[in-house]
Amino acid sequence: MNSTPWTVRGARRRWPALALSFVFSLPALAATTEPPPLSLRQAVDAALARLPETVAAPERRQAAQAQLRAAGHWTPEPASLELSYKSDRAQSNRGERELVAGIAAPLWLPGERERTRALAESEQRALDSRLDAAQWRAVAAVREAWWAVQAADQALRVVQARATQAAQLAEDVAKRVRAGDLARADQHQADGLRATAEAEMAQAQAARTRAAQALRALTGAAVPPLSAAPEPLPQRDTEAALAAHPLLRELAAKAEVARRTRELAGVQTRANPELTLATARERGGTGEAYGQSLTVGLRIPFGSSDRNAARLGAASAEQTEAEIQLALERERVADEIASAQQQVASARRARDAAERRAVLSRETLGFYEKSFRLGETDLPNRLRVALEVFEAEQQSAAAEVALALAVSQWRQALGLLPE
Repeated sequence: MNSTPWTVRGARRRWPALALSFVFSLPALAATTEPPPLSLRQAVDAALARLPETVAAPERRQAAQAQLRAAGHWTPEPASLELSYKSDRAQSNRGERELVAGIAAPLWLPGERERTRALAESEQRALDSRLDAAQWRAVAAVREAWWAVQAADQALRVVQARATQAAQLAEDVAKRVRAGDLARADQHQADGLRATAEAEMAQAQAARTRAAQALRALTGAAVPPLSAAPEPLPQRDTEAALAAHPLLRELAAKAEVARRTRELAGVQTRANPELTLATARERGGTGEAYGQSLTVGLRIPFGSSDRNAARLGAASAEQTEAEIQLALERERVADEIASAQQQVASARRARDAAERRAVLSRETLGFYEKSFRLGETDLPNRLRVALEVFEAEQQSAAAEVALALAVSQWRQALGLLPE
């Protein structure tokens, strides 16, 4: 079974197989095989491949790497070049000249370099956790849309079977009306049942189209026939799920970034000092020789207690908020996992009951069909039993999809990808 980290698998291109046959040296037309049904994992891969966070992930990783490299430099900011030229040509014009060239380099504050690097590393880890959480949320939407299509397919199959049975019944009734065994009103009832089944089939087809459009909006491709295979029951326990859950790892990374930010703010009590190295070439007047001098300077800014307190307070508030949010979300996710597990148990009991009802109703219909053909049962009772069978089949199909959906939601609550 798959677990975190969440990754996007590239969709494999499947080319339809081409089969050629020769009969009496005459080439036959090439036949293409039908593509295999689309699996839930393939739909998830397609949706994650076009997720904005996935597309932008390489650029964000490059930015994080650049920030990490910058934290390893010898200076917090690049050095600057200073050039100046002084002359008295516009005033007395006695030939005074001075040319100064220097370099100014900011310096790290004590402990600032190590904390800046630790912050860059935590932000890099937070980037991956944010991507995993965004993909986990996208998978939840794909799962919901996927099982909506599955439910629409199941409902459509049941309605199509009912329409076929209603058409067959209408033909049988018409034959018996012509033979004089049944009244004209019975044929009207049978024709009405067939019209009702046809209308329900049109509604089921429209519902399937709407569900498929919602799934297509996520995957970006037309929705072919879907694989009916349900997801397997998860084997991960709650504690392991909480340790690897994408949402909780995102919040934990956010709390770590806030803590590293607070530690960095604790050492950034003033602006960075600046070291200056300059050389000057100057003369006092015309005819005098140029002199050379070297200047070494250090600029130390004064600290600002109010500004530093504001930054440190904001960073501490971010850390406190992130840690409390992590604790609350951990409790909520644990409750959601327990609730999803109970939903699976309830859905399984409902599915079993619906299956028993469907089996019993089909057997009852068989009895009434035989009795109707022998003339022992009137048409209204035959139609009533057929309606009960249709309702039982609908309930059974819906319960089957509801159980598969409950298992899928349980895996989603545990933070697992579709297999």
